[in-house]
Amino acid sequence: MMNQKQTAYLKEWQGYEELAEQMLPMIGKLYRDHNVVTNVYGRSLVNNSTIDILKAHRFARLILDGELTVGDTFPIVQGLAKLDLAPARIDIGKLTVAYQAESGKLSVDEFLRRELASVNTGRQPLLEEPRDVVLYGFGRIGRLLARVLVEKAGSGEKLRLRAAVVRKGSSEDLIKRASLLRRDSVHGHFNGTITIDEEENAIIANGNLIRIIYADAPENVDYSQYGIRNAILIDNTGKWRDRDGLGRHLQAKGIAKVILTAPGKSDIPNVVAGINNELITAGENIFSAASCTTNAIVPVLKAVNDRFGIVSGHVETCHSYTNDQNLIDNYHKKNRRGRAAALNMVITETGAAKAVAKALPELTGKLTGNAIRVPTPNVSLAILNLQLKEETTVETLNGYLRDISLNSPLQNQIDFTNSPEVVSSDFVGSRHAGVVDSLATIVQANRCVLYVWYDNEFGYSCQVVRMLQKMAGLELPALPN
Repeated sequence: MMNQKQTAYLKEWQGYEELAEQMLPMIGKLYRDHNVVTNVYGRSLVNNSTIDILKAHRFARLILDGELTVGDTFPIVQGLAKLDLAPARIDIGKLTVAYQAESGKLSVDEFLRRELASVNTGRQPLLEEPRDVVLYGFGRIGRLLARVLVEKAGSGEKLRLRAAVVRKGSSEDLIKRASLLRRDSVHGHFNGTITIDEEENAIIANGNLIRIIYADAPENVDYSQYGIRNAILIDNTGKWRDRDGLGRHLQAKGIAKVILTAPGKSDIPNVVAGINNELITAGENIFSAASCTTNAIVPVLKAVNDRFGIVSGHVETCHSYTNDQNLIDNYHKKNRRGRAAALNMVITETGAAKAVAKALPELTGKLTGNAIRVPTPNVSLAILNLQLKEETTVETLNGYLRDISLNSPLQNQIDFTNSPEVVSSDFVGSRHAGVVDSLATIVQANRCVLYVWYDNEFGYSCQVVRMLQKMAGLELPALPN
């Protein structure tokens, strides 16, 4: 027989499950009908399960002094469902804490009408018409971009993934590509259903028709014949990195702008979403989303430099092995990369330190960098060894970065953890550019060492999509302020 504590714990859990189940249709309706994305301290609740919602609430304990339960947030979600909201990102965790701090001075409905007055203006379209997106390449990053774009399709009036361009592999090409999108050894199964339409040579992912187009050269594709126009094309092949090569995409009918998912050469703007968005101008048609490492370290470097100043530093990255390395020892044109990737740590170069200067010119010439490829398939670790302009302490530095991760324009880029048990696999699927491991922080007077984890595949893909949204004019206001 169960004792009283066992019974109490189980009943409490069942009560939370019931509330989370009741939240699901309200969260879904807010997203589908109003393009309102609900989250708990940055953890999205859209397209989640009951357990996912409970886990997102449990995460809040790492930020708050106490627990945040669905019992606390449920009245807030109910109140949101009553409003006629314009598109927005709404943090129900922050709203709940703010409401509780007022100790019942207002009803929930009165509080929400006040806090959300700027978006309680009725349903509005995000764009005059959906913006077409094309993926050139359907490899590791291409398929993850497809997952994120399908997940964010919502009511279908935002970004619309129309096609992926590849070289035909075999008679079963469509089936094999659908299978690779459906299941992934690192990132798990696709969240939804995938079928194929052989007549259209397309993959149908959660109702989104993604046409697979076969081509050997960018300029040879006529996208307009498929009804694709004014599209933003994301080149994730890395084959061309200069303006001449990437400009070949613009010769194709239906393509208006190009994003490269690698560092761009010469005068191509290298954009780290959230840092130098001002480089995204109407007059420019070719952009680079920089590298995964650059995206991971630049937000943290900017935050530290803004508050403490950086005199100099060294960036060392422990980076997961990638497709350009050999599985077993064989010839490779670059030094050391020919050695078996899954058996060795491999010292190699990285351009991330130099690339920082393109996003943060104030750090030009102040950083050096190197990389070690390690025998893991995903998630990397950047070690920032910095000399600061002023002295600080572990508590002050960590407290500052924690606040930045919660309440700043960089909250989508910087995450923060204070768990003593996390390891690399815990960050698979992280949507942030980088996660500060606070318990590893070292400070000695004006010297500090920061450890920043990052999912070099999925986290980077989320940064690319943020850049894509900015280019398309799809920036949702984040509330509460």
